[in-house]
Amino acid sequence: MVNDRTVRLTEPGKARLADELATLRTERQPALASRIHDATEHGDVSDNSEYEDLKDEWQKMDARIRELELTLERAEVITPDATSGIAELGSTVTLRSDDGEEETWVLVSPEEANSLEGTISTESPVGRALFGRRAGDSATVSAPSGDIVFTIVSIG
Repeated sequence: MVNDRTVRLTEPGKARLADELATLRTERQPALASRIHDATEHGDVSDNSEYEDLKDEWQKMDARIRELELTLERAEVITPDATSGIAELGSTVTLRSDDGEEETWVLVSPEEANSLEGTISTESPVGRALFGRRAGDSATVSAPSGDIVFTIVSIG
């Protein structure tokens, strides 16, 4: 992530990232510090694989904390215009694939994207194909198995 770049987030996305940061700082970090302390209590750590694994976990957690801090420092909360009818950052888009299956996604920045929570990055292949389109438009996405055509059912 570029350090001086504004990060555009939806309000729920910013809240989710702030909650994750708080959980890391108040729960995971103290618990991991305690586990590292316990591992060092048992003598020589130079040959202790559990200690090495804990150190690796600490480094990954510390990097995630720094990433979240930078993201939140540079966050600009966006409010999508639900009346524009255009798929944009923060829009909820329902689409139908060429096989008739319907899906609903919220278009968000890469920092906020989480497919398990129904958000998709505007920089992903599907997000790029949908961005700027209107209900009724079709969008083609190239996939390893071939092109997939989506029709936008609604935008909210």
